[in-house]
Amino acid sequence: MAAITATMVKALRDRTGAGMMDAKRALEATDGDFEKANDWLRAKGIARAAEKSGRATNEGLVHAYIHSSGGVARVGALVELDCETDFVAKTDDFKHLAHTIAQHIVGVAPRYLRREDVPADLVEREKAVYREQVKGKPEHVIDKILEGKLNDFYSKVCLLEQPWIKDDKKRIGDLVTEVVAALKENITVARFVRFAVGEDWEPGDGLAQPSGR
Repeated sequence: MAAITATMVKALRDRTGAGMMDAKRALEATDGDFEKANDWLRAKGIARAAEKSGRATNEGLVHAYIHSSGGVARVGALVELDCETDFVAKTDDFKHLAHTIAQHIVGVAPRYLRREDVPADLVEREKAVYREQVKGKPEHVIDKILEGKLNDFYSKVCLLEQPWIKDDKKRIGDLVTEVVAALKENITVARFVRFAVGEDWEPGDGLAQPSGR
């Protein structure tokens, strides 16, 4: 398989508007063939969804999911899912997406919405740990190792990059993209919060504002 470089990913993102992970997966699936990767994104509706990403999302809903154990509710989540029109907000597909995301939040406990929301000092602390781990390795592979470790870190703490609890081949961001393609409107996860009895909560958890809002 051809090596997928950051330059290739950026070029595909610039052309299609797809997210970084979607662009990387498309290139990996097509052995680095740029045109085939573009078609791969189009076939999955990702390129079409990306075209809508700049549209304002001023409608939507707030969905609550409460998980009970032994008849006692001990953990729950609120998620605000936004779209362009009230019509789409009332559809079953949109409501199901909100419910699915809220269930995932309860089960997996993400701390941030997207990687841009992770505090810079936390990212730098993670990088320092990873650099210590790769000491002594050849310089030409260190950056690639660090990139992989950071991507893994983001997939653990950021909602949109987390593998879906019911199918780890899909990320939460992929579920949103699929519904965008189906309903033909921009959809954004605006914010979320998770409550669990006995667990600490820090101000700002999950409360990042989406782009295009």
